[in-house]
Amino acid sequence: MTPIRFDQPNILHSLARLDAAARDALDFGLIGFDADGIVRQYNRFESSFTALAPDWVIGQHVFSAIAQCMNNYLVAQRFENAALGQQTLDDTIDYVLTWRMRPTKVRLRMVSEPGDALRYVLLSRPA
Repeated sequence: MTPIRFDQPNILHSLARLDAAARDALDFGLIGFDADGIVRQYNRFESSFTALAPDWVIGQHVFSAIAQCMNNYLVAQRFENAALGQQTLDDTIDYVLTWRMRPTKVRLRMVSEPGDALRYVLLSRPA
């Protein structure tokens, strides 16, 4: 299987086919959550930066318990707007994470598609 890149076009379909080991092998953070905002997938890469154990994160609300610094119009609202409008979302922005850590610059990619079981926040950290 070809490695998945953070900037890969049509990444949503590739992410949906990954098992837990393949998600943990990614070189970027992955948070997969359902339509209610409950985290269903959280990879090792992301856990290594946040120090949050995947077993604890799974089942928590993404924007109120895990990533409160993304609970705003730049991130959470984009997912909500896409869902309400039945639109595909694939946006990448420069972002600064601030919750539970010192300010950390990242490239943040938001992907979702109407009818899909999961939505994703992907995080690429500069080397």
